[in-house]
Amino acid sequence: MEPLSQMNVREVEEALYKDPSPRMFCACQNDPRQGVRRLAVRLLKYQQAQATEQARIQQLLVEEKKLWKKGFLLLAGIDEAGRGPLAGPVVAAACILPARFDLPGLNDSKMLTESKREKLYPQIQAQAIDYAIGSAEPAEIDALNILQATKLAMKRAVEGLTVRPHYLLIDALKLPDVHLPQLPIVKGDQISASIAAASILAKVTRDRLMVELHALYPEYTFSKNKGYGTSEHMQVLRRLGPCPLHRRSFAPMNQGTSAS
Repeated sequence: MEPLSQMNVREVEEALYKDPSPRMFCACQNDPRQGVRRLAVRLLKYQQAQATEQARIQQLLVEEKKLWKKGFLLLAGIDEAGRGPLAGPVVAAACILPARFDLPGLNDSKMLTESKREKLYPQIQAQAIDYAIGSAEPAEIDALNILQATKLAMKRAVEGLTVRPHYLLIDALKLPDVHLPQLPIVKGDQISASIAAASILAKVTRDRLMVELHALYPEYTFSKNKGYGTSEHMQVLRRLGPCPLHRRSFAPMNQGTSAS
C-alpha cells in the first residue's frame, strides 16, 4: 500500500475500512490533514458502536446459553402480536435461531420502528434454522377468550415448525398442551434473542395481514390502525358497528354499538 501522504482523503477512507488495523488507525490519527483525522474518529465511533451492539446481543442470549450448556441445542422462541386490538387475528411466531447469527438491531418488536422491523424480518427468515407462524381468528378469540386464543396461536406456531425444537422459550406464558420442555419469561421479548426474533416475525406478519384485510373493509382503515382502538377507529365503530373481523367479546362491541 502506498504511503498515506500520497493518497487523497477518499483513498485513505477506502484503505482504512479495508485495513482498520491499529497501525493504520494510528497513522490516520497523526495525519496532518483534518479530513483524515476525522476518518479515524468516525471509525473509532463505529467500532465502539459495534462493540456495544455485540455486547447487547450477547446479553440477549443469557437464557439461551444456559440451555445450550445443558444440551438443549434447538431453542424455539415464541411470541405473539395482536392481543390488544379490537379486530383481526392474534398471530404467534416460533423461531429457532442458530448459535451464531448476524442480526444487528434485534430487539423486542415494540421497541423498533416499522422500517427496522421490516428490515430485520427477511434477515431473521434467512438466518433462522426454522420458523413458523400460527394464528387464532376473531371467532376463536370470542369463543375461547384472548388468553386461550393466544396460547392456541402459539401452539399452532410450534406445530408448524419443520424442525422439532428441544426447548421452548415463551414470552410470559406456558403452553400445557405442548409436550416440550418450556420456560415462560416475563418480558421475554426484551430478554431473549429467540423471543425477540419471534416477536418481529409475528408483528410484521400481522401488520401485513391487516393491510391486506383493509381491502375487504376499507371504512375501518385497518391498514392504518391494524385493528387497534384508535379514536378514528372508534368513531367508525360507533357509526357502522363491528364488521366480521371484529372481536365481539371485546369492549365496546359487547357493550352495544349503533349497528350489529
